[in-house]
Amino acid sequence: MVELYISSTCPFCIKVIRAADQMGLSEGKDYAIVDAAHGTPGRQKVIDTGGKSMVPFLIDGEKSMYESDDIIEYLRAACAR
Repeated sequence: MVELYISSTCPFCIKVIRAADQMGLSEGKDYAIVDAAHGTPGRQKVIDTGGKSMVPFLIDGEKSMYESDDIIEYLRAACAR
């Protein structure tokens, strides 16, 4: 399952979640949200995996990425499969 690492105060994270909703994706079915606010285990996973303390961050198996627009495009392509 795709994991989306987000912080609730991040406008780019909110943008990704809204786009996922508009695509008809459902939390718990199509993706999991992981709290990645500063100081959380989720944020540490983002740093350990991607090397930067930046959200939103997507992990899908071996694939990981930053940047809200890239994540939205990735989700859009995944929906088309």
